[in-house]
This record gives sequence, structure tokens and C-alpha cells, in this order.
Amino acid sequence: MSLGSNPNIAFFGYQKARIGHWDGVARQLDGWSGWGGRYHRRLAEVYHFLVTPGQRVLEIGCARGDLLAALAPSVGIGVDFSVEMIERARQRHPDLRFVQADAHDLSLLDESFDVIILSDLVNDLWDVQTVLEQVAKLATPRTRILLNSYSRLWELPLALAERLGLGRPALYQNWLTVDDMANLLRLANFEVIQQRAEVMWPLPLPLLGALANRYLVRLWPFRVLGLTNFIIARPMAQPVPKGQEPTVSVIVPARNEAGNIPSILARTPQMGKGTELIFVEGHSSDNTFEAIEQEIAKHPELDCRAMRQTGKGKGDAVRLGYAEAKGGILMILDADMTVPPEDLPRFYEVLRSGKGEFANGVRLVYPMEKQAMQFMNLLGNKFFSLAFSWLLGQSVKDTLCGTKVLWKTDYERIAANRSYFGDFDPFGDFDLLFGAAKLNLKIVDMPIRYRERKYGTTNIQRWKHGLLLLRMVVFAARRIKFV
Repeated sequence: MSLGSNPNIAFFGYQKARIGHWDGVARQLDGWSGWGGRYHRRLAEVYHFLVTPGQRVLEIGCARGDLLAALAPSVGIGVDFSVEMIERARQRHPDLRFVQADAHDLSLLDESFDVIILSDLVNDLWDVQTVLEQVAKLATPRTRILLNSYSRLWELPLALAERLGLGRPALYQNWLTVDDMANLLRLANFEVIQQRAEVMWPLPLPLLGALANRYLVRLWPFRVLGLTNFIIARPMAQPVPKGQEPTVSVIVPARNEAGNIPSILARTPQMGKGTELIFVEGHSSDNTFEAIEQEIAKHPELDCRAMRQTGKGKGDAVRLGYAEAKGGILMILDADMTVPPEDLPRFYEVLRSGKGEFANGVRLVYPMEKQAMQFMNLLGNKFFSLAFSWLLGQSVKDTLCGTKVLWKTDYERIAANRSYFGDFDPFGDFDLLFGAAKLNLKIVDMPIRYRERKYGTTNIQRWKHGLLLLRMVVFAARRIKFV
């Protein structure tokens, strides 16, 4: 039952006191010069990293609208129950829309958003679950919920700062833990994608602040000292309805793989409403391209295409294939057949069911065939799986398994946002993984049984590519972790 149809005296008393409080804070901010400015600038930096410009953004508890404006949304709507805050927000940011409403009842809004933000709000709410249920009505399956709230560890320091006049005055708060918020999100049918501690040093000391807020707060044991906890969540999985299944494009980069081509056409299953095979041949020294053409001619019942790569590297081949793909779901199948084509429907099901938005093949769970991977390569992959899982904030147990699956619409978003990382990856795996992490896509590890190569030799050079992986670790640390 909604709060509006069941008046609650305690609730309305609670809200009345808070509206009066925040109206007063709004007036104080007109001439206030406390130490909170550095904290809020750092919040804006973190949100700017998490939110791609040009999205439809709703901020609940927007205050004067400064955070919302900093995100450069295509459509930006701010909601706050304080009339004084809303008046100031409209004056400061006339290009955005601001609505005076209570977070517990968002019925005035009848549209959906790409991103919904609750910054430093949940600790001040009467009923967090009710608010999250209101948020759910404004979300699509692809919406991301971003929220941050003060860590309980900082309760006494913040109270002291308030008494000294260095922090904004606040009323008694909830002080919810990360586990509390994760549970409340589940109750409102959201799932947590990742959480991170932020802002270890909120005071205006440039060198120390930058060191603490960008680096130390990411590391154990310093991360427990973060002033605020960020949570990124999405609506619970919703499967694609029957009759609306997508088509699938399987991209097959092939270099010196002539002997594997017949098996690929014979063994790749049909998925969704239909499956197309796109071979991208890359400067082979054998007759790979001729083998592709011959096998396509033998299977006129299949939707197959062949093209020759003009650039170099697997990453370039994958991009070429993606540019030509017509399917709603994009897959990569390495032509060496170490990942069996028969496993592809399991990757398809991850996306179709909504359990994930990026399915990443993992070779390191099941035992491998004896010659599938040399021991030193296995150790290196184990190390890099731990490193990249920490860097990306989600489980990524295998970065170089060639089979990766995502929605075409998400790939287009990754490509549009590629300038953030630049053209740095000859493999193509990291371009996709880093791009998916930057867009807060739900990454799901898909264990497969890695097979021995039956034809040809590997294109992987252990030491050269091992050094390249180390460069990727440093690159990810700079562009994703320590921002």
C-alpha cells in the first residue's frame, strides 16, 4: 500500500522536519564556506567517470543541481522535496528540469532513464525500500542505479566537523552499511553490479587529497577508511520474451586456419531467430581464404560471409566483422576450435535470460586437455585473472579466452566511447572488457572446456604477449581503477 493512501503520522512528521531543515540549509549555502566543497567536487569526478555524457539522467535528492549539471546529460531531471533547493537549482541550471516532489512518491514522473542517481540520500530517507520501488518504475532493464552514502565509520568525525562549523548541518541519519543497501536493493528487485569506497581525505589539501582519494582508498587496508560507499546496481534479470529472440552474428577471425574451416561451418549451431557466420581472414600464409570460400559454397543453406582483413591483429579483424554484422547479439569464435562451437548457445542464453550483458569465456575452471595450454601460460593467466578482477571490479577469470558475447547495442556504445581508452589493444579482448566495465555492464564468466588445437600452431607468443598483458594491467589501473 502506498504511503499516500495510508497516511502515517510519524512519516509526515519526519518529512516535515527534514523539509524545514533542508530549506534552511539551502539558504545557508548562499553564503556558506565550509570544507565540504572538496568532498562534493570529488563526488562529481567519480560520477563523471561512471556516467557517460549524453544519457538520460534522473537525480533524486538533487539539492541545487550541481552534480546533475556536471554529468552533461541529454535529458537531466532533478527531484528534491525542498522548495528552496529547487528554486536555486532552477536559477543555477536553467537548461535542466527540476521537480519538487518527495522521493517516496515519484508519480509526477512518467518516463524512463538511463541512469538514476541517489547521492547522499538513502541515509536521510524514512523508507529506503519504498523509494527504491518508486525508482524501479522509472527504470528499464538497461538502467543503472548509482548511489553513494556515508560510511558508518565516519559518523563521529562528521558530527565533530558539524559542531566546528566545517560541515553541512545534518539531522539524525540511518547510517546504512553496504550489506544493508545490497539487501534493500534486492528487496526492490535490483542486483548489485559492484561497490567501491571513495573519498578517504575530504579536506582541501591538494597533494595528500589526490594521493588518498585516487590511490590509497583503492588499496587494502586503506579502503575501509573511505568516507562514502558507492553502489552500482541494475534491475533484476528479465528474459527476452518468446517470439522476440534476437538474431546472432558469429565473427570468426581466421589466420592460417584452413584445416579448421569445414568443422566451423558444420558444427556452429543456429541460435535465436537465425545465425550468420562472418569469417575475417587475416593475411594467412596458407589457403585459409580459399578454404572459406569453398566451404561457404558447399553450404548455401547457411548465412555466411567472408572478407579479407586490411589491417593487422585480431582486434582489427573483430572490429571489421562487427561493422558488417546484422545480428542483435555479437559473438567471437576463434578459428582454432579450442572453444567448441557447440558451447556458443550457453553464451547466448546468458544474454537472452538477462543474467548478464557481457558473457566472457573462461578456460581456467575445468581441467584442460593435456596440450591445450602450457604450464607457464596457465600460471600467467591465473595471475592476470586476479589482477583484472580487482581492476575492473567484477569477476573476470580469463581475459584472453577468445569467446566473448555481447549485445550489438552495447558494442556500439563501447565503440562510441572508445576515445576514452584510445586504440591500445591488438587482441581486441581488452577493448571489449574495459569498455564493458566502463559502461557498468554486468559481466558473467562462462566456464568452458578448453580443447587442444587440431590444426596449425598458436599465434600467441608467451613472453611478448605476457609483457603486453602487464602493459594492459598498468593501462587499466590508470584508466579504470585509479581515477
